[in-house]
Amino acid sequence: MGAATDDGVCLFEFEYRRSLSKIQQRIEDALQMEYEEGEHPLLDQLEKEAKEYFSGQRMLFDVPLNMIGTDFQKKVWKGLLDIPFGETRSYKKQSIYLGDVKAIRAVATANGQNGIAIIVPCHRVIGDNGSLVGYGGGLPKKKWLLEHEAKYSGKDLQMGLFEQS
Repeated sequence: MGAATDDGVCLFEFEYRRSLSKIQQRIEDALQMEYEEGEHPLLDQLEKEAKEYFSGQRMLFDVPLNMIGTDFQKKVWKGLLDIPFGETRSYKKQSIYLGDVKAIRAVATANGQNGIAIIVPCHRVIGDNGSLVGYGGGLPKKKWLLEHEAKYSGKDLQMGLFEQS
């Protein structure tokens, strides 16, 4: 499921994500508009780039993004964009990267409110012990995405990464 404004893609999510309606409502409220079905050139670009990603031909997305959230959420989501394809980072390391080791829970909450899945790669954030934790699309999807990226990046996944899947 995707949505875009002229400023960029503001939603790219799994259809059956558990908090999808809350994310959609947040975006509608912030933009003061309702979703309407239709075509948009950025959605065409998103579809093309997503197909390339899933076929292993694309590691970075070029489609412009319109992140709708608080300043803190946007900071967290922009920080996710800095995690390289095929790599993972713990919530603690991501909090340190963002400048506040004590913000682990706040960072995790903001990750969970990300409405631009895969492109803003919250799936690359894992537990401190390498375990799979916290993914709105479900842990099987997170595991698949990480394995997909490892396959096409040529990087090895951390041992123990999938113990809790």
